[in-house]
Amino acid sequence: MKRKLIAAVALFAVGGTALTAQPLATLKTDIGKVVVAAKNGMTLYTFRKDAPNKSNCYNDCAAAWPPFMASGAAKPSGQLGIITRKDNSRQWTLNGQPLYFWHGDAARGDVTGDGVGGVWDAVKN
Repeated sequence: MKRKLIAAVALFAVGGTALTAQPLATLKTDIGKVVVAAKNGMTLYTFRKDAPNKSNCYNDCAAAWPPFMASGAAKPSGQLGIITRKDNSRQWTLNGQPLYFWHGDAARGDVTGDGVGGVWDAVKN
């Protein structure tokens, strides 16, 4: 799945610039270029226990791994999609993989969540 995510992000971003009218950007980090939220520069992650277009991260999981929420006005575009969570909130996806932040990241470009529990991956570009 990582290769598909990389290819999708490559379609949206070139040279680490923010994605035009998209909520994503890329940023160079200690582990290479990663996908970040354009608004705050925080690294985005995927959860290997998620199903395509379905989050399996709720309650304590979502407290540690906050979902990357989409506003009510946000629109999917290409590989960038939106799912509806159990509480009817909306979450961004990339190639059907829900996107999350990690509560342990404190600053732009932190990647401390990559590899946590063997099930969390920074989205790399």
